[in-house]
Amino acid sequence: MSENKKVKSAAEVSYGADSIQVLEGLEAVRKRPAMYIGDVNIRGLHHLVYEVIDNSIDEALAGYCNNIEVVINNDGSVTVEDDGRGIPTELHIGENKSALEVVLTVLHAGGKFNKESYKVSGGLHGVGVSCVNALSNYLRAEIHRDGNIWEQKYEKGAPQGDVKIIGSTDHTGTIITFTPDDTIFTTTEFKFDILSARLRELAFLNKKIKLSITDERFKESDGSFKSEIFYSEAGLSEFVDYLDGTRERIIDETIHISTEKNDVPVEIAMCYNNSFTENVHTYVNNINTIEGGTHLTGFRRGLTRTLKNYAENSGMFQKLKFEIAGDDFREGLTAVVSCKVQEPQFEGQTKTKLGNSEISASVDQAVSEMLSNYLEEHPREARLIVNKVILAATARHAARKARELVQRKNVLTGSGLPGKLADCSEKDPERCELFLVEGDSAGGTAKQGRDRSFQAILPLRGKILNVEKAMPHRVFDSEEIRNIYTALGVSIGTDEDPKALNITKLRYNKIIIMTDADVDGSHIATLIMTFFFRYMHDLIMNGHIYIATPPLYLVKKGKQEQYCWTEAQRMRIIEEWASGNEKSVHVQRYKGLGEMNAEQLWDTTMNPERRTLRQVEIENAAESDHVFSMLMGDEVPPRRKFIEDNATYANIDV
Repeated sequence: MSENKKVKSAAEVSYGADSIQVLEGLEAVRKRPAMYIGDVNIRGLHHLVYEVIDNSIDEALAGYCNNIEVVINNDGSVTVEDDGRGIPTELHIGENKSALEVVLTVLHAGGKFNKESYKVSGGLHGVGVSCVNALSNYLRAEIHRDGNIWEQKYEKGAPQGDVKIIGSTDHTGTIITFTPDDTIFTTTEFKFDILSARLRELAFLNKKIKLSITDERFKESDGSFKSEIFYSEAGLSEFVDYLDGTRERIIDETIHISTEKNDVPVEIAMCYNNSFTENVHTYVNNINTIEGGTHLTGFRRGLTRTLKNYAENSGMFQKLKFEIAGDDFREGLTAVVSCKVQEPQFEGQTKTKLGNSEISASVDQAVSEMLSNYLEEHPREARLIVNKVILAATARHAARKARELVQRKNVLTGSGLPGKLADCSEKDPERCELFLVEGDSAGGTAKQGRDRSFQAILPLRGKILNVEKAMPHRVFDSEEIRNIYTALGVSIGTDEDPKALNITKLRYNKIIIMTDADVDGSHIATLIMTFFFRYMHDLIMNGHIYIATPPLYLVKKGKQEQYCWTEAQRMRIIEEWASGNEKSVHVQRYKGLGEMNAEQLWDTTMNPERRTLRQVEIENAAESDHVFSMLMGDEVPPRRKFIEDNATYANIDV
C-alpha cells in the first residue's frame, strides 16, 4: 500500500461545528441506553418495570394511591396499573403539547422537581418513564382522570397520534403497557420471581399499600394465572420478620421505630439471631443502597455507642480482657434502615451509596432513641444481646489467630500458593481466570484441558464448609477455604472488621465455579456461593464471580454429535435426527465433569469462544440474604417448600 493511501487528507479529518452530533429528544436514550438503565441485559430489562412502578409508589407516598397491579401479559408485554391521580393530560403551555406526552417524551420532565407535588421520590427523578418509552417497541398510556379515559400510543418513543378521549370513568389512575425493544435488549423475557421480589420489598417499605403481580403466561393447576399479592400492615418490622424467618432469634420482639429527625423521616427495624453474620439493608426513597452510605454510618455509630454505654453502665464488660469492636455489636443482627430524603445525593461505583452528610446524624439519633428505650424497658433481652456481643468479641479474637494462619507463608507450600493450585503463566490479573472445580478427578481433567497461559485450576475436595452455620474462626480453620483465599491473593480482616476484604492484589479477573451437573454438584456450587456472598461480597459486586455451564447430554447419530444443555434441546435434536427411528440416536447423560475427556471439557465448558458463563449478580440484596439463610440454615420446612416450588426447573439460580 502506498504512503498517500495510508494518510487521510486534511479535508477528510477536519473537525468543525458540523462534526458535532446532537441527539434530539429520546434519541440519546436509544443511542446509549446503558447510561440510563445500567445495562441492556436482564437487569436493565426489569429496571424498565421498576421505573413505571416507582411512579405509582411516588403517588402512594404523596397519599393518593393505595393499589398497584403488575401484569406480565401473554404476549410478553407488561402492564402497570395504579389508582393514583392519573398523569395530567391538559395542555402544557411551555411545550405546547399534552402534559402526558411531555412526561413520556421529554427527559427530566415530571412532577418530582416540584416539591409541592412530591415531597420525596424514587426512580430516576424525571427520567424514568420517558426512558421506558424510548426503549419500548410499543407503549400505551391509559389515563383515568377528570371523568374521562385518555389514551396515547407510542412506538420507540414516538407518539402515534395525539392524546384522545376513548371513554368515561368514575375512577382515577394510570395504566402503562409496554413491550421492550428486542433490537436493544439481549433478552425480553420478564422473570416473575425478580419482579415479585421487588414488589414484596416495596410492600414492606411502604406499609398499607397493596401490590400484586399476575403472570398470564403460566396457569396454576386450578386454571388460574400465577399470581402473588403483597401487603404489609406494619412495614419494616414485618420486613425483618421475613428476613429472619429461617433463623433462630435470641430475642422474640423486633425492635422498631418510625420517626422524623431533622426533618428527615427515618424508619428502622432490627432483631438479633444466633447467626454469625451482619445483615443490614439500607434504603433511601425505596432505592436499595447496596453500597451503604451516610445513613448506614449513622446507624452503626448509634447502635455501637448506645449498646456499649448500656453494657458498661451495667457492669457487663468488667471481666473482659480485650476491647470490644464495632463489628462485635452487629454479629447476628438483622436490620432494615429506610430514609426519605428530598434531595438524595448518590455516589459509589453503582450510584447506590448515599452521600448526604446530614443524614448520618438523623439516623444516629433515631437508633439511639429506639435502642435506649428498648434496653431500659427490656432488661432480660438487653442482657441476651450484650452476651451475644461478648461471644462475638471472643470469637473474633479466635478468628484473628486463624486469619493470620491463612496468610502466614510457613503454612503454605514453596511459592506461597496452595499445593493443589495449577496456576497459569499469565501475570496480568485482567487476563487470568481461576476455575474452582469439584473434586480431584474433575480437577485433573480440567488441568489437562485448560489453556495454561491464562487458566488456573483449583480442585476442591468434597463439600466445603457451610459458612452459614459456622463461627468465623471455624471458617478460617477450613483448609479448602484457606486455599481459596490464598489462591486469589486477597487479604482478609482487620481488628475492627474480621471480614474486611482487600482485593487490590486479586490474581484473577474471573473466578469460575465449575461443578457437576447433578444434585451434589448443585449443592457444592451453592455452598461456594454462600461463602462468596457472606465473606467475599465485594468480588460479586465487582463482577468477578461466574458459574460454568457444562452440558447435560451428548446426542450422537453416526458421525453426528450435538451437545445439549437443556432437556428441551435434547428432545429437539432427537426429533430432528430420529426420522422415525429413535434407536439410531444415542444419548449420553453427563452426570459429572469427570465423565468428559479433557478435549470435551475444553470444547463445551472452558473455551472462551464457545462456552457459556453465568455471571453472578445481586439483583436484590435482601431477597438474596433470605434465600441463602433459608437454603443453608437450620430450618427445614422453608427449605423443603422452596425445593418443592422449584423442583420443575433443571437449575435454580440464586
